[in-house]
Parts: sequence; structure tokens; C-alpha cells
Amino acid sequence: MNLSNLRAPKNANRNKKRVGRGMGSGHGKTSARGHKGQGSRSGSSMMRGFEGGQMPLHRRLPKRGFTNIFRTEYTVLNLDRLAEFGETELTPEFYAAKGLLKRRNELLKILGNGELTVALTVHAHKFSKTAQEKIEKAGGKAVLIG
Repeated sequence: MNLSNLRAPKNANRNKKRVGRGMGSGHGKTSARGHKGQGSRSGSSMMRGFEGGQMPLHRRLPKRGFTNIFRTEYTVLNLDRLAEFGETELTPEFYAAKGLLKRRNELLKILGNGELTVALTVHAHKFSKTAQEKIEKAGGKAVLIG
């Protein structure tokens, strides 16, 4: 397969529906809106989830819980991922270069899943207790940022 024989999937390129262009087009007269009714009128738009006046599903379901708007989000990495890089100094810039962080200033937390055999100096914003123990047991250092 190369650029000369690439093809779009079937039905990927469809023509725009041109409405109100005469009876022969198949979308003439009512312009594919049907006769009368709410959706046939100009300017008609219903909210997402509208169910014809019936109480919408998102209002029928009970509300539960609470969302903390001040929550701190961490990107998490496990020890087994750190071991496979073959580096001794792991910094946020290194993680960002490897594509593990979406942005350079993202907060990072190291979790203790997996085994560590090499001594690593790991820089992160937070460490789980097991991750810190395993890093130090392997002869490395867990360095807190900020």
C-alpha cells in the first residue's frame, strides 16, 4: 500500500444534502422536514435530550455525589514504566519528551506497581509510599518537585 493506491473508506465522502431544489432532487417541497409539526417550522431547535415534552432522562435520574472543583489532578506513572526507559535521571522534561505528559507543567505522581532493579533518581510532584520505598530500596532517590 502506498500513496498512489490509497482510497477513502466507503461512504466517507458523501455530498451535502441540498434541500429545497425541486421535486426531482428528492428533497423538494418540504425540504426533508415532513409536514407540520415542531421540527418543520423555521427557527425550530430543541434542546439536547428533548423527549417531546416527557420529562427527559437526565432530569428523571437522581442526582448523586458532589464534584470538588478544587481537586488536584495528577498524571500517574508506575514503576514498571520507569524501569524500561534505561535512564538514571528522570525529570518532567524527560517525561514530556517521551510523550507521557501532555503538557510540561502537568503534575506527576509515581505509583509503586512493578519492581525496580536499577538505581534511579526520579523527580515527581508526588510519590506513593510503596513507590518511594521501592525506589530507595533499589538504591535510587525520590526527589519531590515544588
